[in-house]
Amino acid sequence: MISPASLQIRSIREDDLDAVLGVQAACYPPAMQEPRDVVLARLLATGDTTLVAVHGGALCAYAFAYRSAAGAVTPLGAAFEVKEGGDTLYIHDLSVAPAAAGLGIARQLVESLRSLAAGAGLRQCALVSVQESQPFWEKLGFAKQACEEGTARLALASYPAVAIYMCGDLQGGTPT
Repeated sequence: MISPASLQIRSIREDDLDAVLGVQAACYPPAMQEPRDVVLARLLATGDTTLVAVHGGALCAYAFAYRSAAGAVTPLGAAFEVKEGGDTLYIHDLSVAPAAAGLGIARQLVESLRSLAAGAGLRQCALVSVQESQPFWEKLGFAKQACEEGTARLALASYPAVAIYMCGDLQGGTPT
């Protein structure tokens, strides 16, 4: 893990868009890359719940998250539906550039998101695990949850291969 002193985690800015798209392209196959206009709309909609990590002067990771409701899933490529009265911080996308992998940046981003969620009075975080990332999320206290509602199941099906809805409490455990 890199030292928190050498890593800057901050809210995303509009001028980060090209670097974010570069990280996305390095992390996902073309079928999972979301278009520039969608990513920009999300950036503008989420404000302080979308974070970037800067290491060595370069943006090396990002995490798109927003206030949502338990059980809600955003389809791949769809607009975010921010729910002002929601109880959950939905982490739609967390990506770390391959050159920065293994440095603990993803864990530090999740810790920052949990802190934001706690400060906003939310009760949990939720996400969709893709690209066989379930073990990583489990190490951070997330657990697979059923998608009961039909809309959530359809949204989950918009992701290629294995996509798993997961939740975790704000202290790094499974919500009760």
